Amino acid sequence: MKIGKFAVIEDGAVLGEGCVVEDYAFVSKDAVLGSGVWVKQGARILGHTHIGDGSTIYSYAIIGDIPQDISYISEAREGFLTGVKIGKNATIREFCTINSGTHKGDGFTRLGDNAFVMAYVHVAHDCQIGNNIIFANNATLAGHVEVGDFAVIGGMTPVHQHVRIGESCMIAGASALAQDIVPFCLAEGNRAYIRSLNLVGIRRRFDKETVEELVKAYRLLFRSGGGLKENAAALLEKTSVEQVKKMCEFILTNSRGIPTAPSKE
Repeated sequence: MKIGKFAVIEDGAVLGEGCVVEDYAFVSKDAVLGSGVWVKQGARILGHTHIGDGSTIYSYAIIGDIPQDISYISEAREGFLTGVKIGKNATIREFCTINSGTHKGDGFTRLGDNAFVMAYVHVAHDCQIGNNIIFANNATLAGHVEVGDFAVIGGMTPVHQHVRIGESCMIAGASALAQDIVPFCLAEGNRAYIRSLNLVGIRRRFDKETVEELVKAYRLLFRSGGGLKENAAALLEKTSVEQVKKMCEFILTNSRGIPTAPSKE
Protein backbone atom coordinates (compact mmCIF):
# COMPACT_ATOMS: atom_id res chain seq x y z
CA MET A 1 0.00 0.00 0.00
CA LYS A 2 1.22 3.48 -0.87
CA ILE A 3 -0.37 6.63 0.58
CA GLY A 4 0.73 10.10 -0.49
CA LYS A 5 1.92 12.49 2.20
CA PHE A 6 -0.89 14.92 1.40
CA ALA A 7 -3.67 12.37 0.82
CA VAL A 8 -6.65 12.49 3.19
CA ILE A 9 -8.07 9.15 4.29
CA GLU A 10 -10.72 9.33 6.98
CA ASP A 11 -10.74 6.91 9.89
CA GLY A 12 -12.96 3.96 9.03
CA ALA A 13 -12.10 3.74 5.33
CA VAL A 14 -11.20 0.22 4.18
CA LEU A 15 -8.29 -0.08 1.76
CA GLY A 16 -7.33 -3.41 0.24
CA GLU A 17 -3.87 -4.79 -0.27
CA GLY A 18 -1.71 -2.84 -2.71
CA CYS A 19 -3.89 0.27 -2.89
CA VAL A 20 -2.31 3.55 -3.98
CA VAL A 21 -3.78 6.90 -2.92
CA GLU A 22 -1.87 9.85 -4.34
CA ASP A 23 -1.37 13.32 -2.87
CA TYR A 24 -4.46 15.50 -2.42
CA ALA A 25 -6.84 12.60 -3.02
CA PHE A 26 -9.66 12.10 -0.50
CA VAL A 27 -11.23 8.83 0.71
CA SER A 28 -14.24 8.98 3.02
CA LYS A 29 -14.71 7.01 6.23
CA ASP A 30 -17.43 4.84 4.66
CA ALA A 31 -15.54 3.98 1.47
CA VAL A 32 -14.28 0.49 0.65
CA LEU A 33 -11.45 0.10 -1.89
CA GLY A 34 -10.55 -3.36 -3.16
CA SER A 35 -7.07 -4.74 -3.71
CA GLY A 36 -4.87 -2.77 -6.08
CA VAL A 37 -7.20 0.21 -6.43
CA TRP A 38 -5.31 3.33 -7.54
CA VAL A 39 -6.75 6.73 -6.62
CA LYS A 40 -4.84 9.43 -8.48
CA GLN A 41 -4.01 12.95 -7.39
CA GLY A 42 -6.99 15.08 -6.42
CA ALA A 43 -9.67 12.41 -6.92
CA ARG A 44 -12.45 12.27 -4.30
CA ILE A 45 -14.10 9.06 -3.08
CA LEU A 46 -17.09 10.08 -0.98
CA GLY A 47 -19.84 8.43 1.04
CA HIS A 48 -20.61 4.71 0.91
CA THR A 49 -18.58 4.05 -2.24
CA HIS A 50 -17.29 0.53 -2.95
CA ILE A 51 -14.66 0.14 -5.69
CA GLY A 52 -13.63 -3.30 -6.94
CA ASP A 53 -10.16 -4.79 -7.22
CA GLY A 54 -7.76 -3.38 -9.79
CA SER A 55 -9.73 -0.23 -10.58
CA THR A 56 -8.17 3.17 -11.26
CA ILE A 57 -9.78 6.50 -10.42
CA TYR A 58 -8.02 9.31 -12.26
CA SER A 59 -7.33 12.84 -11.11
CA TYR A 60 -10.24 15.03 -10.04
CA ALA A 61 -12.92 12.42 -10.61
CA ILE A 62 -15.60 12.62 -7.90
CA ILE A 63 -17.27 9.34 -6.96
CA GLY A 64 -20.18 9.06 -4.52
CA ASP A 65 -21.12 12.67 -3.92
CA ILE A 66 -24.79 13.42 -3.27
CA PRO A 67 -27.03 13.40 -6.36
CA GLN A 68 -28.40 16.39 -8.18
CA ASP A 69 -31.87 15.56 -6.88
CA ILE A 70 -33.80 18.07 -4.79
CA SER A 71 -35.45 15.31 -2.74
CA TYR A 72 -32.13 13.89 -1.53
CA ILE A 73 -31.62 16.20 1.44
CA SER A 74 -34.76 15.02 3.24
CA GLU A 75 -33.94 11.35 2.70
CA ALA A 76 -30.38 11.87 3.97
CA ARG A 77 -31.81 13.20 7.20
CA GLU A 78 -33.84 10.02 7.58
CA GLY A 79 -30.67 7.94 7.41
CA PHE A 80 -31.43 6.11 4.16
CA LEU A 81 -28.22 4.40 3.02
CA THR A 82 -27.05 5.57 -0.40
CA GLY A 83 -23.82 5.18 -2.32
CA VAL A 84 -21.97 3.90 -5.39
CA LYS A 85 -20.76 0.41 -6.24
CA ILE A 86 -18.14 -0.03 -8.97
CA GLY A 87 -16.90 -3.44 -10.10
CA LYS A 88 -13.43 -4.80 -10.73
CA ASN A 89 -10.86 -3.38 -13.17
CA ALA A 90 -12.78 -0.17 -13.83
CA THR A 91 -11.12 2.85 -15.42
CA ILE A 92 -12.68 6.17 -14.40
CA ARG A 93 -10.87 9.02 -16.14
CA GLU A 94 -10.32 12.66 -15.23
CA PHE A 95 -13.18 14.88 -13.97
CA CYS A 96 -15.85 12.17 -14.14
CA THR A 97 -18.75 12.48 -11.69
CA ILE A 98 -20.65 9.42 -10.49
CA ASN A 99 -23.38 10.34 -8.01
CA SER A 100 -24.79 8.22 -5.20
CA GLY A 101 -28.19 6.59 -5.46
CA THR A 102 -31.44 7.69 -3.81
CA HIS A 103 -34.50 6.23 -2.09
CA LYS A 104 -36.19 6.13 -5.51
CA GLY A 105 -34.02 3.12 -6.35
CA ASP A 106 -32.38 0.75 -3.89
CA GLY A 107 -29.96 3.46 -2.79
CA PHE A 108 -26.98 2.61 -4.98
CA THR A 109 -25.67 3.68 -8.36
CA ARG A 110 -23.83 0.73 -9.92
CA LEU A 111 -21.20 0.12 -12.60
CA GLY A 112 -20.11 -3.43 -13.42
CA ASP A 113 -16.69 -4.95 -14.05
CA ASN A 114 -14.25 -3.60 -16.66
CA ALA A 115 -16.00 -0.26 -17.10
CA PHE A 116 -14.06 2.20 -19.26
CA VAL A 117 -15.36 5.69 -18.53
CA MET A 118 -13.58 8.53 -20.31
CA ALA A 119 -13.00 12.09 -19.10
CA TYR A 120 -15.88 14.37 -18.07
CA VAL A 121 -18.54 11.65 -18.15
CA HIS A 122 -21.46 12.14 -15.75
CA VAL A 123 -23.39 9.18 -14.32
CA ALA A 124 -26.37 10.39 -12.28
CA HIS A 125 -28.14 8.82 -9.32
CA ASP A 126 -29.53 5.29 -9.42
CA CYS A 127 -28.05 4.37 -12.81
CA GLN A 128 -27.53 0.63 -13.23
CA ILE A 129 -24.63 -0.06 -15.60
CA GLY A 130 -23.50 -3.51 -16.78
CA ASN A 131 -20.09 -5.05 -17.40
CA ASN A 132 -17.57 -4.14 -20.11
CA ILE A 133 -19.16 -0.83 -21.05
CA ILE A 134 -17.42 2.12 -22.73
CA PHE A 135 -18.59 5.70 -22.21
CA ALA A 136 -16.71 8.23 -24.35
CA ASN A 137 -15.84 11.77 -23.27
CA ASN A 138 -18.70 13.96 -22.02
CA ALA A 139 -21.38 11.30 -22.26
CA THR A 140 -24.08 12.32 -19.77
CA LEU A 141 -26.48 9.88 -18.13
CA ALA A 142 -29.49 11.21 -16.23
CA GLY A 143 -30.99 9.40 -13.24
CA HIS A 144 -32.18 5.77 -13.30
CA VAL A 145 -30.66 4.95 -16.70
CA GLU A 146 -30.01 1.24 -17.32
CA VAL A 147 -27.17 0.13 -19.60
CA GLY A 148 -26.52 -3.49 -20.60
CA ASP A 149 -23.23 -5.35 -20.84
CA PHE A 150 -20.82 -4.39 -23.65
CA ALA A 151 -22.73 -1.22 -24.54
CA VAL A 152 -20.89 1.80 -25.95
CA ILE A 153 -22.05 5.41 -25.65
CA GLY A 154 -20.31 7.95 -27.87
CA GLY A 155 -18.93 11.27 -26.74
CA MET A 156 -21.15 14.32 -26.11
CA THR A 157 -24.27 12.13 -25.93
CA PRO A 158 -26.95 12.89 -23.31
CA VAL A 159 -29.27 10.10 -22.16
CA HIS A 160 -32.69 10.95 -20.71
CA GLN A 161 -33.68 9.66 -17.27
CA HIS A 162 -35.15 6.13 -17.05
CA VAL A 163 -33.94 5.17 -20.54
CA ARG A 164 -32.81 1.56 -21.05
CA ILE A 165 -29.89 0.80 -23.37
CA GLY A 166 -29.66 -2.89 -24.18
CA GLU A 167 -26.72 -5.26 -24.29
CA SER A 168 -24.07 -4.59 -26.97
CA CYS A 169 -25.75 -1.41 -28.17
CA MET A 170 -23.79 1.37 -29.80
CA ILE A 171 -25.01 4.95 -29.33
CA ALA A 172 -23.24 7.26 -31.76
CA GLY A 173 -21.47 10.37 -30.58
CA ALA A 174 -23.34 13.69 -30.30
CA SER A 175 -26.69 11.91 -30.28
CA ALA A 176 -29.52 12.73 -27.87
CA LEU A 177 -31.28 9.67 -26.54
CA ALA A 178 -34.78 9.85 -25.06
CA GLN A 179 -36.18 6.33 -25.62
CA ASP A 180 -35.07 2.73 -25.15
CA ILE A 181 -32.62 1.04 -27.52
CA VAL A 182 -33.09 -2.66 -28.22
CA PRO A 183 -30.12 -4.96 -27.47
CA PHE A 184 -27.51 -5.39 -30.22
CA CYS A 185 -28.66 -2.28 -32.12
CA LEU A 186 -26.97 0.93 -33.22
CA ALA A 187 -28.67 4.29 -32.68
CA GLU A 188 -27.73 7.79 -33.74
CA GLY A 189 -29.20 11.24 -34.32
CA ASN A 190 -30.86 14.05 -32.42
CA ARG A 191 -33.21 12.66 -31.35
CA ALA A 192 -31.52 9.30 -31.68
CA TYR A 193 -33.27 6.44 -33.48
CA ILE A 194 -32.33 2.83 -34.20
CA ARG A 195 -30.51 2.77 -37.50
CA SER A 196 -29.27 -0.84 -37.75
CA LEU A 197 -27.74 -3.70 -35.86
CA ASN A 198 -24.44 -2.99 -34.12
CA LEU A 199 -22.69 -5.39 -36.46
CA VAL A 200 -19.18 -4.43 -35.42
CA GLY A 201 -19.97 -5.09 -31.79
CA ILE A 202 -21.82 -8.38 -32.22
CA ARG A 203 -19.23 -9.79 -34.63
CA ARG A 204 -16.60 -9.27 -31.93
CA ARG A 205 -18.63 -11.29 -29.44
CA PHE A 206 -20.58 -13.99 -31.27
CA ASP A 207 -20.06 -16.71 -33.86
CA LYS A 208 -21.22 -16.39 -37.45
CA GLU A 209 -24.40 -18.40 -36.89
CA THR A 210 -25.53 -16.19 -34.01
CA VAL A 211 -24.84 -13.02 -36.01
CA GLU A 212 -26.91 -14.39 -38.89
CA GLU A 213 -29.81 -15.12 -36.54
CA LEU A 214 -29.63 -11.58 -35.15
CA VAL A 215 -29.68 -10.15 -38.69
CA LYS A 216 -32.81 -12.20 -39.49
CA ALA A 217 -34.43 -11.11 -36.23
CA TYR A 218 -33.69 -7.44 -36.88
CA ARG A 219 -35.26 -7.62 -40.34
CA LEU A 220 -38.37 -9.33 -39.01
CA LEU A 221 -38.76 -6.97 -36.06
CA PHE A 222 -38.08 -3.66 -37.80
CA ARG A 223 -38.57 -4.14 -41.54
CA SER A 224 -41.36 -6.66 -42.06
CA GLY A 225 -44.27 -4.35 -41.32
CA GLY A 226 -46.73 -4.75 -38.48
CA GLY A 227 -46.37 -3.56 -34.93
CA LEU A 228 -43.03 -3.92 -33.15
CA LYS A 229 -44.50 -5.64 -30.09
CA GLU A 230 -46.63 -7.95 -32.22
CA ASN A 231 -43.55 -8.95 -34.24
CA ALA A 232 -41.55 -9.51 -31.04
CA ALA A 233 -44.25 -11.70 -29.49
CA ALA A 234 -44.49 -13.85 -32.62
CA LEU A 235 -40.72 -14.21 -32.92
CA LEU A 236 -40.29 -15.04 -29.25
CA GLU A 237 -42.56 -18.06 -29.62
CA LYS A 238 -40.45 -19.46 -32.45
CA THR A 239 -36.82 -18.68 -31.65
CA SER A 240 -34.40 -20.75 -29.60
CA VAL A 241 -31.53 -18.26 -29.90
CA GLU A 242 -30.82 -16.62 -26.55
CA GLN A 243 -29.75 -13.30 -28.04
CA VAL A 244 -32.89 -13.08 -30.17
CA LYS A 245 -34.98 -13.80 -27.07
CA LYS A 246 -33.29 -10.88 -25.33
CA MET A 247 -34.30 -8.55 -28.17
CA CYS A 248 -37.90 -9.73 -28.08
CA GLU A 249 -38.25 -9.61 -24.30
CA PHE A 250 -36.74 -6.12 -24.21
CA ILE A 251 -39.32 -4.88 -26.72
CA LEU A 252 -42.21 -6.55 -24.89
CA THR A 253 -41.24 -4.96 -21.56
CA ASN A 254 -40.69 -1.49 -23.04
CA SER A 255 -42.72 1.42 -21.71
CA ARG A 256 -40.84 4.54 -22.90
CA GLY A 257 -41.11 3.77 -26.60
CA ILE A 258 -38.50 2.55 -29.07
CA PRO A 259 -37.24 5.10 -31.63
CA THR A 260 -37.42 3.59 -35.10
CA ALA A 261 -36.23 5.21 -38.32
CA PRO A 262 -38.00 8.51 -39.11
CA SER A 263 -40.41 8.67 -42.02
CA LYS A 264 -38.90 9.54 -45.43
CA GLU A 265 -41.95 11.51 -46.49
